[in-house]
Amino acid sequence: MFYSIEDIIQQSKNYKSVAELMIATEIELTGRSREQIIALMKKNLEVMKHSVQQGIDGVTSVTGLTGKDATKLNDYILKGDIYSGSTILGAVRNAIAVNEVNAKMGLICATPTAGSAGIVPGVLMAVSESLQLTEHQQLDYLFTAGAFGLVIANNASIAGAEGGCQAEVGSASAMASAALVCLKGGSAQQAAHALAITLKNMLGLICDPVAGLVEVPCVKRNALGASQAMISADMALAGIQSVIPPDEVVATMYRVGRQMPSIFKETAEGGLATSPTGLKLQKEILERQTK
Repeated sequence: MFYSIEDIIQQSKNYKSVAELMIATEIELTGRSREQIIALMKKNLEVMKHSVQQGIDGVTSVTGLTGKDATKLNDYILKGDIYSGSTILGAVRNAIAVNEVNAKMGLICATPTAGSAGIVPGVLMAVSESLQLTEHQQLDYLFTAGAFGLVIANNASIAGAEGGCQAEVGSASAMASAALVCLKGGSAQQAAHALAITLKNMLGLICDPVAGLVEVPCVKRNALGASQAMISADMALAGIQSVIPPDEVVATMYRVGRQMPSIFKETAEGGLATSPTGLKLQKEILERQTK
């Protein structure tokens, strides 16, 4: 069992990869066999693939606040006249797709939460297409993301209600970034620095859902979180390191979350939720529900 990012770096040296360390930890914690654990992750992977495609095909939320932006972005990518690279923009599209499915009350895989569920699978599906990843590589990515996410969850928070959106979108983006580094053959230490670079950029991000719903601004934050994950991974693979050690960054995120006022922690009492338009939308939604 590992309890810190540094533990992952050191203990993974005794395994083929961080993914294998995570599988061994799952065996230790759950008592399941290796085959059972891999089978469960395969089910998660299939749910992720389906939610990405469903969102790209086009869905609209129950409230009508969000929907079909993934379709719009997909059409834009297909035109070819884009600023961002197709892989990064594909990850952004995928992240939007998953969160639009979530807003529609569809089936998604929380990674690590429903509100941040688009980032880890969104990035994975984009690089799977560009790098032609095997199923084994895709599963390794997910186990690696899980390893780093476990440390964040145990030492800080992954809940917007406890730590703001830095704890949800920030954690998911950091997990994806670290997993991307390992996917490209980077070291566990490089993956840790990717995680730190990502979390540092997300520090202080508030959770301010309009009308208390996981739609606005959640969907677009997933989109930008996916792009952040990919940029941080490339920075780390280039040899760039976080001046502040990764475990200290995680501890800082926890501390910032504790210091953050409650109005910025999923209460819909601050931020965009209390903008004039946010309040107007909240009133309209509540009125529809009471009819």
